[in-house]
Amino acid sequence: MAASAGAAPPRLPDATLTAGQAKLIQQPFGDLRIYFDGPTDQLSAMTAGSLRLNPGMSPHPPHRHPEEEFLLVTEGTGDISIGDDVVRAGPGAMMYCAANRLHGIVNTGRTPLLFYFYKWKK
Repeated sequence: MAASAGAAPPRLPDATLTAGQAKLIQQPFGDLRIYFDGPTDQLSAMTAGSLRLNPGMSPHPPHRHPEEEFLLVTEGTGDISIGDDVVRAGPGAMMYCAANRLHGIVNTGRTPLLFYFYKWKK
């Protein structure tokens, strides 16, 4: 049955996805994978993904968005900024940033920096 115009998007399914099953978006700064993107039972929007960031690169200048965000570094090293604070981060470092706060990440190492991110709106 086709969705009618203006119908709400489907809720995220219960699933376990491998990196190979995530949507891959190759960018000059690295490989972006989107595992989940859409509404859930409790949230109007949720995005979960990863970025393998090339050495010396940033996915974009420091930015703001209406979603809260967690970021978990699993490989490599880089600088994570929130407002005026900059922290050197490596495997196991986790960032939380409230909605509409300026934040960013730069790979300062010589190898790719892999991080996972989770953003949501109520």
